[in-house]
Amino acid sequence: MPQQVQGVIAPGKNEPVRVETIVVPDPGPGEAVVKVQACGVCHTDLHYKQGGINDDFPFLLGHEAAGVVESVGDGVTEVEPGDYVVLNWRAVCGRCRACSRGRPWYCFDTHNARRKMTLTDGTELSPALGIGAFAEKTLVAAGQCTKVDPAISPAAAGLLGCGVMAGIGAAVNTGQVGRGDSVAVIGCGGVGDGAVVGARLAGATTVIAVDIDDRKLETARTMGATHTVNSRTGDPVEAVRGLTGGFGADVVIDAVGRPETYRQAFYARDLAGTLVLVGVPTPDMKLDLPLLDVFGRGGALKSSWYGDCLPSRDFPMLVDLHLQGRIDLDAFVTETIGLGDVEKAFARMHAGDVLRSVVVL
Repeated sequence: MPQQVQGVIAPGKNEPVRVETIVVPDPGPGEAVVKVQACGVCHTDLHYKQGGINDDFPFLLGHEAAGVVESVGDGVTEVEPGDYVVLNWRAVCGRCRACSRGRPWYCFDTHNARRKMTLTDGTELSPALGIGAFAEKTLVAAGQCTKVDPAISPAAAGLLGCGVMAGIGAAVNTGQVGRGDSVAVIGCGGVGDGAVVGARLAGATTVIAVDIDDRKLETARTMGATHTVNSRTGDPVEAVRGLTGGFGADVVIDAVGRPETYRQAFYARDLAGTLVLVGVPTPDMKLDLPLLDVFGRGGALKSSWYGDCLPSRDFPMLVDLHLQGRIDLDAFVTETIGLGDVEKAFARMHAGDVLRSVVVL
């Protein structure tokens, strides 16, 4: 029987978000209803609100979430009611050409729930990244639910659903940081700090955090950065080279996603080094690089979508590392808030006042 719950919607481009009553249908075949316990406030949700993703308003926002499976539809075998899960937006199909080649983290046919959540007047909602978890309950594809150890707090676990996983994966999976490598991370928000944690986890000995905000640089240092560079007061390329024997870093991760930061990352690499773009550009952005430099500097230019993660593999592993004390996911949680505080949280995030605000239900 459909349920009515409270959720946060973005009604139109750049309009303030608001709490509305949401109708959550029973799960159909291959679907699950999840009782949300916590959901992080991510830049991607702000992009949805601003119309930077598409114009399928109204959106049901929220996607960095953890909770408990309440019910499942026909044919669901991955999870059952009572399972503690982190939600993901890359539910792999298992059949496409990427999956059949043993590379499911590149799945080209990821899926979401087919049934629609609505407002009480029947208006269909577009759930952010197919999740829509700024709500007491949400409907997702069962493959979007990844079981993890319930000993971890929902506020920390949910962040693996997007930003923290994207950052750690950019270093470990896409950048393939190795023991003794030097790494530079440009942009020290939640994704960038995740990349710092991932670089240290992979064995990097030099981890350089680059940002224009000294507060963020100090936080990056607590996450494991060995050096910090304020790019507002100096040339970050020269600074990175100066900290790496004049050569540049083995791996440079652009967690901002702007043409100017990409150029900095490109030239801050050592010859044959790797550049990883994990920050998300907007559709209007263009890049101008001398093709001879692309050829002459060698190495690899990679994009990292969701940290090239496989949720079923990576989420439980990272939760276990957290519970063992080897990484601190709680450190990413700056504050916990309610559903009615999301608009204020967007403003604090935009001002750089928080690493992550997390809605707790």
